[in-house]
This record gives sequence, C-alpha cells and structure tokens, in this order.
Amino acid sequence: MRTRPAPAAPTRATPQATSAPATSEPGGGRLAGVATMVGSGLSNQTGAAIGSLAFPVLGPVGVVAVRQYVAALVLIAVGRPRLRSFTWAQWWPVLLLALVFGTMNLSLYSAIERVGLGLAVTLEFLGPLTIALASSRRRVDVGCAVIAAAGVVTLMRPQPSTDYLGMALGLLAAACWASYILLNRTVGRRVPGAQGAAAAAGISAVMFLPIGIAVAVRHPPTAGAVACAIAAGVLSSAVPYLADLFTLRHVPPRAFGLFMSVNPVLAALVGMVGLGQGLGGPEWAGIGAIVAANAVSIVTSRS
Repeated sequence: MRTRPAPAAPTRATPQATSAPATSEPGGGRLAGVATMVGSGLSNQTGAAIGSLAFPVLGPVGVVAVRQYVAALVLIAVGRPRLRSFTWAQWWPVLLLALVFGTMNLSLYSAIERVGLGLAVTLEFLGPLTIALASSRRRVDVGCAVIAAAGVVTLMRPQPSTDYLGMALGLLAAACWASYILLNRTVGRRVPGAQGAAAAAGISAVMFLPIGIAVAVRHPPTAGAVACAIAAGVLSSAVPYLADLFTLRHVPPRAFGLFMSVNPVLAALVGMVGLGQGLGGPEWAGIGAIVAANAVSIVTSRS
C-alpha cells in the first residue's frame, strides 16, 4: 500500500491509508469527512484506554498480542496478500515492517501503563513530527523543532516521581513510528496495493502468537480482560483504518494531517475522563507545544 504520510500521521499502529487527493465536492462530503476524523481519533484513544483496563490481568504484552491478532484479521481481509509472489526485495522491508509494527505497539502500551495515555501518545507523536521537520529546510520548521523540543523538556523534566523508563518506552515508540513511516514508503513502492501492510500485520501477529499463549498460561485471562483487549484492537486498529479510507477521499491531505496533530490532546482528555489520569499545568503546556509545532508546520507548508 503506497503511503505518503502527512507531517502528522495517525497515532495508531495501522498503516495510514492513502488514496487520491480529495477533490472538490459538496460541503456535506467535507462535513462527513471531518465528523469521521473526530470519530476516528476518539475511537483510537478510547480503544487504548479500554485496553489499559486489561493490564492488571494480561499486562501490556497480552493486550498488544490480542490487538495484533485483530489488526492482522482486518488488514489481511482488506489487502489479501499473495505471499508466494513476493520476491526477496519485497520480503525484507515487509519483515522489518512486521518487527517495527509489533515493537511500536508493545513499547507504546508499556509506556501507557507507566506514564499514562496522554504523555505516552504525545511522546510517540514525536516520531512522525521529527521526520516531517527533518525533511524540511524552512526556517519556520526550525522554529517548530525548537518549540517541540521545549515541549519534550517540559514533559521530561526531572522530578522525584519521574518515571524515566516509561518516558524511554514512549520515545522508543516514537522511534518505531518514524521507522514505520519510512518502511511503509518502501513497502508501498515495492508491493502493490495493501498487500505489503497486510503481510506485515499477519507476520507480526504470528510473532506474538507464542507470546500470547505464554501470557494465557501464566496469567489465565478473564472474560472481561479479553473483551477489553479485543475492544482495543477493534477501536484502535479496525475502526481508524477503515475511517481513514473514507476520510482521505473527502478531506484534503493537509487538513487530515492537521487534525491528526490533535490526537495527543484527545489522548490526554480520554485519559483524564476515562482513566482518571490527570495532568498538571506543565504537562499540558508540553503537549500544547508539541501539537502547536506540528500544526504550524502543516499550516505554513506549501504542499
């Protein structure tokens, strides 16, 4: 699947769907696209919050394993990869994408367990933001990078209660997301349609199969925990992926990317309302700085 992520890509572990740029159409189509983006963002972050409810039983590893299974089922059904026709030049980026796919989700959910949904998603968001700013030579983007860096320093300022491991896991998720974007571009050029992304999702699910079995044996899951994990897979993988397929046909890519920059704020709000993970003034300021840096970069872009 050819992916050309905007400066802000969706905060979820499914390939960003791409299609032809949105064309001029009645206001109703644009309104439906915006409504879909809002629903997609809320679905994604709500799914992550619901998945975290299963941590006491399954742990982040168990929840991620179930989420990988759900993502694989959805993407394979959509992409229908013809694995026997793949050449080695196609296989190696797919295999790397599968590895990054799983590591990205595992590090993000582990970070959520330690530092909360809002901070974890904000740190992960630095991945696509870094790629967008690094590929630019504009002075305004240098300023945006400085603003984003200030936001990171604010979020990670040393305190007695600072969870440095949780922060590091969030940054690992960011590095994985950046790698995910770059690998997706390579896979998109070498593998037709959505076959590459689907194959990567399937391989990642197979990699997590023994992990999921081990978790189930050591910590017998409850029906509620499994339901939460499945809900996380549906709400954070299936729904956003299908929503993006619709949105990118009705909303210009720049507007899509601009809205995606609001996801850290949505994550913080969902964490606060749904999980009771309140944030202080400095944390909100840091999130705001990172979101603003991305928004300014997109709004001032000529492309």
